[in-house]
Amino acid sequence: MSETPERPVPSPDPRAPGAVADQAGSTATSPAAPAAASGATIELENLTKRYPGSAEPAVDSVSMEIKAGETVIFVGPSGCGKSTTLKMINRLIEPTGGRIRIDGEDVTDIDPVKLRRKVGYAIQSSGLFPHMTVAQNIALVPRMVGWGKARVKERVEEMLELVGLDPGEFHGRYPRQLSGGQQQRVGVARALAADPPVLLMDEPFGAVDPITRDHLQDELIRLQHELHKTIVFVTHDFDEAIKLGDRIAVLRERSHIAQFDTPEAILTNPADDFVSGFVGAGAALKRLNLTRVRDVEMADVPTVTIDDPLQDIFTKLRASGTNELLLLDKRGRPYKWLRRGDLMRAKGSLARAGTLVHDTVTRDATLRDALEAVLTDNAGRVAVTGRRGEYTGVVDMETLMNSVHEMLEADRLDALEHQHELEEQRARLTRKEQEGDGGGEAKA
Repeated sequence: MSETPERPVPSPDPRAPGAVADQAGSTATSPAAPAAASGATIELENLTKRYPGSAEPAVDSVSMEIKAGETVIFVGPSGCGKSTTLKMINRLIEPTGGRIRIDGEDVTDIDPVKLRRKVGYAIQSSGLFPHMTVAQNIALVPRMVGWGKARVKERVEEMLELVGLDPGEFHGRYPRQLSGGQQQRVGVARALAADPPVLLMDEPFGAVDPITRDHLQDELIRLQHELHKTIVFVTHDFDEAIKLGDRIAVLRERSHIAQFDTPEAILTNPADDFVSGFVGAGAALKRLNLTRVRDVEMADVPTVTIDDPLQDIFTKLRASGTNELLLLDKRGRPYKWLRRGDLMRAKGSLARAGTLVHDTVTRDATLRDALEAVLTDNAGRVAVTGRRGEYTGVVDMETLMNSVHEMLEADRLDALEHQHELEEQRARLTRKEQEGDGGGEAKA
């Protein structure tokens, strides 16, 4: 495929939302490619934002430490200041008080453009430049920071591969030629293109349909396993927070921190009624978002491909001792479920035989994703796919129900242990009070 001629790159405003706010910087020549950057620590110290004319600050004295390579989710009601707090980290919004440190360096007073070289930024609806191709969008920031042509070209292909898009197919396309999910993948690729240690994401998957959203979440989890960036992610969806976060910051008005803890801790021990309101009902089922498909044993079903002769498919079905086969396309992706009756009716052709595979999950999907997919399938199972959609196994209802029962039993044992600890604590306090009373009488 011939490369699309590049158009001259404008010098956009570094504050343009979702654009070169990613990591815009100077055009000084860059040396040879350094080793890939892993995450950086982020420290917020009394971070505050006051807007002129407002009686109360939008963000009031927020302090927190985010570990290198950690994914931290900001979740809270609309208008609580979570996006404002996020945007102050790369100074798209200038703080009016407090400090920001990245890997120990105080970045509050340095050039914001220099700061954004270290900070990737992805937003809802991707924010891609419509007049630039996919390749040009991804290449924009590396070119602005002075990467050479060959290195930029190699990086564009690497990033497309990384987010699961075929470089040969998508390199020369424009944003209008992409689906919403594909645009978001390109947006993430662009945010990561200059290899920043920190990635800020402001409700990046909020504008796509639920199925695409699930797949994008899975993709982000897979990317984080590979890249180990420090990710700060804003969402209003608590289920998304549980699925993605190493830790979750539940924020009240003015970004006051109600609880900053692991998803497990928040689900099992919410700090107060405000946090409980976010957890909502069915905490045990929400815990299905904490376990991945890769963590459970997958079953396998016999597979055939669309190129296999019909007689060979019959033979394989008889030899398998099962009542069902999974038909794969030419790329090894799940295509149709075939039962014995389907094959009898095929009459020499598979074109109208079988049931199309409507939904799959990846190994990084949560058990909740898998359960939803299984419940929508009358046969009670869902195919699991790899990075490029290739078939890797099956998760069925029995496996999922066993996992639910194990979680419920673990919750029951934790509750009993906690109750036992409280009883021991009360007994110790009672003994101390009694000993204190006895000591007083002896002295008297």
